[in-house]
Amino acid sequence: MKTLKNNISNEIIIKNSKFICYLIKIDSSNINSLLDEIKNIHPKATHYCYGYIYDEVKKSSDDGEPGGTAGLPILNVLEKENLNHILAVVVRYFGGIKLGAGGLVRAYTKSITETLKVSEFVELVKGIKISIKFNYNEEKNINYILKNSNIIKKEYQDDIYYECNIEENILNELSKYNPKIIESIYIEKP
Repeated sequence: MKTLKNNISNEIIIKNSKFICYLIKIDSSNINSLLDEIKNIHPKATHYCYGYIYDEVKKSSDDGEPGGTAGLPILNVLEKENLNHILAVVVRYFGGIKLGAGGLVRAYTKSITETLKVSEFVELVKGIKISIKFNYNEEKNINYILKNSNIIKKEYQDDIYYECNIEENILNELSKYNPKIIESIYIEKP
C-alpha cells in the first residue's frame, strides 16, 4: 500500500473541456474542507468529481455527471494503484462538446492517470500510535530507537512523556519501557 509523497495537480484538455486533477494526502477529518477549498479556487467550474480512500473507507461522487462516469472511474484508478490516504478531485470546466458516457469515463480516467504519472509515492505500513513514559537518563536510548519514527508530542516533567507513531516491529524494542498503545494506524515508511 502506498500514498502520495506530496500533493500535486495536473491539467489536461479533452474536446475543449478542461480537467484539473488534484491528488491530496488526507487524514479522515479534512476531506470536506479540502473539497470546499478546491471549490473556492474554481468557483466557475462545472463539476467537482472525486474519489477517496482512507484505510477501509472508500467514497466517490459524480457531482452531477451521469451516474458512474466520473467518481467511480477515479476511485477505480486509486484502488488499482493500491493507494490509500488519498483524495483525488477532478475539476471540470465544460467546453461545449458533450463527451457521452464512455467519453466521460475515459476523460476522468485519463485525468487521474496522467496526474499519477508525475506523482511521487511513499510506502504505507501498519503502525501503532503509542504513549511512553521514561526517565531522563533513558532519553538517548529512546531517541535512538525512535530515530525513524514520528514523535508527535514531548513533555518534560518529573519523567519524560512521548506520544509517537511507530512501526509495529519497534514495539518489541520499547517493551521494557511499558509503552501504552493508543490505536492502530498506517504510517509512512521512511
